[in-house]
Amino acid sequence: MKIQIVNIKDELIGVKERSEIDYTADIYRVSALWLTNSQGQALLAKRATTKDKDPCKWGPAVAGTIEGDETYDSNINKEAEEEIGLTGVEFTKTRKLYTDHPRKAFTQWYSGVVDREITDFTRQVEEVDELAWVDVVEMKQDLESNPDKYIPAFPFIVQELEI
Repeated sequence: MKIQIVNIKDELIGVKERSEIDYTADIYRVSALWLTNSQGQALLAKRATTKDKDPCKWGPAVAGTIEGDETYDSNINKEAEEEIGLTGVEFTKTRKLYTDHPRKAFTQWYSGVVDREITDFTRQVEEVDELAWVDVVEMKQDLESNPDKYIPAFPFIVQELEI
Protein backbone atom coordinates (compact mmCIF):
# COMPACT_ATOMS: atom_id res chain seq x y z
CA MET A 1 0.00 0.00 0.00
CA LYS A 2 1.47 3.36 -1.07
CA ILE A 3 1.29 6.13 1.54
CA GLN A 4 1.51 9.82 0.63
CA ILE A 5 4.61 11.56 1.98
CA VAL A 6 4.49 15.35 2.34
CA ASN A 7 6.73 18.23 3.38
CA ILE A 8 6.17 20.53 6.37
CA LYS A 9 3.75 22.59 4.24
CA ASP A 10 1.63 19.48 3.56
CA GLU A 11 2.73 19.45 -0.08
CA LEU A 12 2.99 16.01 -1.69
CA ILE A 13 6.63 15.03 -2.28
CA GLY A 14 6.22 11.32 -2.98
CA VAL A 15 4.76 7.99 -1.94
CA LYS A 16 6.24 5.07 -0.02
CA GLU A 17 5.19 1.60 0.92
CA ARG A 18 3.99 1.59 4.52
CA SER A 19 6.88 -0.73 5.44
CA GLU A 20 9.40 1.79 4.03
CA ILE A 21 8.22 4.81 6.02
CA ASP A 22 10.76 6.31 8.40
CA TYR A 23 8.47 7.46 11.20
CA THR A 24 11.22 9.68 12.64
CA ALA A 25 11.60 11.66 9.39
CA ASP A 26 8.72 11.11 6.96
CA ILE A 27 5.53 13.14 7.27
CA TYR A 28 2.35 11.45 6.10
CA ARG A 29 -1.35 12.36 5.88
CA VAL A 30 -4.28 11.15 7.97
CA SER A 31 -7.99 11.92 8.01
CA ALA A 32 -9.93 11.56 11.28
CA LEU A 33 -13.53 11.91 12.42
CA TRP A 34 -14.83 13.35 15.69
CA LEU A 35 -18.36 11.94 15.86
CA THR A 36 -20.91 13.08 18.43
CA ASN A 37 -24.60 12.53 19.11
CA SER A 38 -27.37 14.90 20.18
CA GLN A 39 -26.74 14.00 23.84
CA GLY A 40 -23.25 15.50 23.61
CA GLN A 41 -21.49 12.15 23.74
CA ALA A 42 -18.51 11.30 21.54
CA LEU A 43 -17.98 8.00 19.75
CA LEU A 44 -14.58 6.52 20.55
CA ALA A 45 -12.98 3.49 18.93
CA LYS A 46 -10.59 1.10 20.64
CA ARG A 47 -7.90 0.10 18.16
CA ALA A 48 -7.62 -3.60 17.38
CA THR A 49 -5.10 -5.71 19.29
CA THR A 50 -3.50 -6.62 15.96
CA LYS A 51 -2.63 -3.02 15.00
CA ASP A 52 1.12 -2.38 14.87
CA LYS A 53 0.71 1.24 16.04
CA ASP A 54 -1.08 1.90 19.36
CA PRO A 55 -2.98 -1.42 19.70
CA CYS A 56 -5.79 -1.51 22.29
CA LYS A 57 -5.74 2.29 22.67
CA TRP A 58 -8.84 4.48 22.52
CA GLY A 59 -9.03 7.23 19.94
CA PRO A 60 -11.43 8.97 17.58
CA ALA A 61 -14.31 7.07 15.97
CA VAL A 62 -12.50 6.89 12.63
CA ALA A 63 -8.98 7.59 11.40
CA GLY A 64 -7.10 6.51 8.32
CA THR A 65 -3.83 7.06 6.50
CA ILE A 66 -4.14 8.67 3.06
CA GLU A 67 -3.15 6.22 0.34
CA GLY A 68 -2.17 6.55 -3.32
CA ASP A 69 -4.17 9.25 -5.07
CA GLU A 70 -6.75 9.72 -2.30
CA THR A 71 -7.69 13.11 -0.88
CA TYR A 72 -8.47 13.85 2.74
CA ASP A 73 -12.16 14.06 1.77
CA SER A 74 -12.29 10.78 -0.14
CA ASN A 75 -10.34 9.00 2.58
CA ILE A 76 -12.60 10.01 5.48
CA ASN A 77 -15.68 8.76 3.67
CA LYS A 78 -13.96 5.47 2.79
CA GLU A 79 -12.66 4.98 6.32
CA ALA A 80 -16.01 5.80 7.97
CA GLU A 81 -17.69 3.14 5.85
CA GLU A 82 -14.91 0.56 6.28
CA GLU A 83 -14.19 0.99 9.99
CA ILE A 84 -17.67 1.55 11.45
CA GLY A 85 -20.12 1.04 8.58
CA LEU A 86 -21.13 4.71 8.53
CA THR A 87 -22.56 6.05 5.26
CA GLY A 88 -24.95 8.79 4.23
CA VAL A 89 -23.71 11.30 6.82
CA GLU A 90 -22.34 14.75 5.91
CA PHE A 91 -19.04 15.49 7.62
CA THR A 92 -17.81 19.01 8.30
CA LYS A 93 -14.14 19.69 7.61
CA THR A 94 -12.64 21.32 10.70
CA ARG A 95 -8.98 21.80 11.64
CA LYS A 96 -5.85 20.34 10.16
CA LEU A 97 -3.30 19.51 12.84
CA TYR A 98 0.38 18.66 12.58
CA THR A 99 1.76 16.25 15.15
CA ASP A 100 5.32 15.07 15.54
CA HIS A 101 4.95 12.71 18.48
CA PRO A 102 5.13 9.80 18.34
CA ARG A 103 4.96 10.00 14.52
CA LYS A 104 4.93 12.92 12.08
CA ALA A 105 1.61 13.50 10.36
CA PHE A 106 -0.86 16.07 9.14
CA THR A 107 -4.34 15.08 10.27
CA GLN A 108 -7.36 16.67 8.64
CA TRP A 109 -10.19 16.55 11.15
CA TYR A 110 -13.86 16.20 10.32
CA SER A 111 -16.86 16.32 12.60
CA GLY A 112 -20.28 14.79 12.34
CA VAL A 113 -23.41 14.26 14.42
CA VAL A 114 -25.33 11.01 14.33
CA ASP A 115 -27.85 9.44 16.68
CA ARG A 116 -27.31 5.70 16.48
CA GLU A 117 -26.97 2.91 18.97
CA ILE A 118 -23.59 1.18 19.18
CA THR A 119 -25.25 -1.91 17.72
CA ASP A 120 -26.14 0.10 14.59
CA PHE A 121 -22.46 0.43 13.68
CA THR A 122 -20.56 -2.33 11.90
CA ARG A 123 -17.01 -2.62 13.24
CA GLN A 124 -14.17 -3.65 10.97
CA VAL A 125 -12.61 -6.17 13.36
CA GLU A 126 -9.14 -5.79 11.81
CA GLU A 127 -9.20 -2.11 12.80
CA VAL A 128 -11.57 -1.70 15.75
CA ASP A 129 -11.97 -3.88 18.86
CA GLU A 130 -14.72 -1.83 20.47
CA LEU A 131 -16.87 1.28 20.03
CA ALA A 132 -18.31 3.35 22.88
CA TRP A 133 -20.40 6.49 23.27
CA VAL A 134 -18.75 8.43 26.08
CA ASP A 135 -19.62 11.55 28.01
CA VAL A 136 -17.05 14.13 26.93
CA VAL A 137 -16.50 15.56 30.43
CA GLU A 138 -15.95 12.07 31.85
CA MET A 139 -13.65 11.21 28.94
CA LYS A 140 -11.49 14.26 29.61
CA GLN A 141 -11.25 13.33 33.31
CA ASP A 142 -10.35 9.75 32.39
CA LEU A 143 -7.76 11.00 29.90
CA GLU A 144 -6.08 12.97 32.70
CA SER A 145 -6.18 10.02 35.11
CA ASN A 146 -5.43 7.24 32.62
CA PRO A 147 -3.56 8.68 29.61
CA ASP A 148 -2.12 5.28 28.69
CA LYS A 149 -5.60 4.06 27.71
CA TYR A 150 -5.60 6.48 24.77
CA ILE A 151 -3.52 6.97 21.63
CA PRO A 152 -0.44 9.10 22.45
CA ALA A 153 -1.65 12.17 20.52
CA PHE A 154 -5.09 12.19 22.17
CA PRO A 155 -4.34 14.85 24.84
CA PHE A 156 -3.02 17.16 22.09
CA ILE A 157 -6.06 16.41 19.91
CA VAL A 158 -8.54 17.16 22.70
CA GLN A 159 -6.74 20.43 23.49
CA GLU A 160 -6.32 21.61 19.90
CA LEU A 161 -9.85 20.71 18.80
CA GLU A 162 -11.16 22.41 21.96
CA ILE A 163 -13.18 19.36 22.93
